[in-house]
Amino acid sequence: MVRLSSRCTVAIHALTLLARSGDGQLQSSGEIADSLSSNPVAVRRLLGQLRDAGLVVSVEGHGGGWRLARPARRISLRDAYLAVEEGPVLPGYAHPPSEMCVVGRNMHAVLDEEFEQAERAMLDRLARTTIATMLARVLERERA
Repeated sequence: MVRLSSRCTVAIHALTLLARSGDGQLQSSGEIADSLSSNPVAVRRLLGQLRDAGLVVSVEGHGGGWRLARPARRISLRDAYLAVEEGPVLPGYAHPPSEMCVVGRNMHAVLDEEFEQAERAMLDRLARTTIATMLARVLERERA
């Protein structure tokens, strides 16, 4: 299974939690961090990335917090991924292979093609699932 960084997982979790809060309800970064069992500073940093991507809005001051910037049905997992992930999901070479070898000279380009197609397929799949869908699945599991 391809593993994304924890940033994507945390982003989807936070967005789903905010979707559960309802329209206009604010959640503090501390409340979000509690749900994640995470550090509020790290959560605020990630929420800042989501804000920069137009997925959440922050309200400053006493009683402030975070809420979704648009309805959960209009935020996809792809949106969350693109907001917080940096670089390709599938790793490249840690150092260049040998140019003296026919495999070494060509493997990087061949793997890049494969990895780019795999990442496109993953992004297409993530685009089909919304935060509203995630919330519905979470609540369904809770009821079961």
